[in-house]
Amino acid sequence: SNTSSSTGSNNSDGVGLSEKVQFCGFRIGNEEYGVPVFHIQEVIKRQPISPIPLSQDSVLGLLNLRGQIVTCLSLRSLFGKDKNYPEEFMNIIVQGNEGAFSLVVDEVTDILEVDTQKLEPTPDTLNPQMKKYVKSVYQLEKGLFVLIDIEKLFKNQKPSSEEGRRVGN
Repeated sequence: SNTSSSTGSNNSDGVGLSEKVQFCGFRIGNEEYGVPVFHIQEVIKRQPISPIPLSQDSVLGLLNLRGQIVTCLSLRSLFGKDKNYPEEFMNIIVQGNEGAFSLVVDEVTDILEVDTQKLEPTPDTLNPQMKKYVKSVYQLEKGLFVLIDIEKLFKNQKPSSEEGRRVGN
């Protein structure tokens, strides 16, 4: 009854279980990145952003998303790149333990299904400023797909409301 067509599906060693995870791809400059789809609340076009006085460089400001206040993070700034966003940049709204953030990116590319077995450790050649936010990389035909660790991104950012309170009194 055991046909050869089922090769690979019943791995006796149990190690080679590949799992497919979906990532939302985005671009900053000519580099391609991804965040896990399950973290994403929505992807929206450029919105008016209210700047916050005295905020970190990486915080572009606040965005009002149908009454939900979202902190906008400049990935360009976090990754040590120039601040030249294209005219029509995009916001990827993600949920972290600290609340909602918008990742401000040059453009959103597409959803990519990644085989977790094919993920590779972060190469040493990656820019060190960006490296601390990277989970792993995935080899695409056209280059590296860099997978961002959302929680690491948030650990370094606190929503700005508490900053505002300290400054305000």
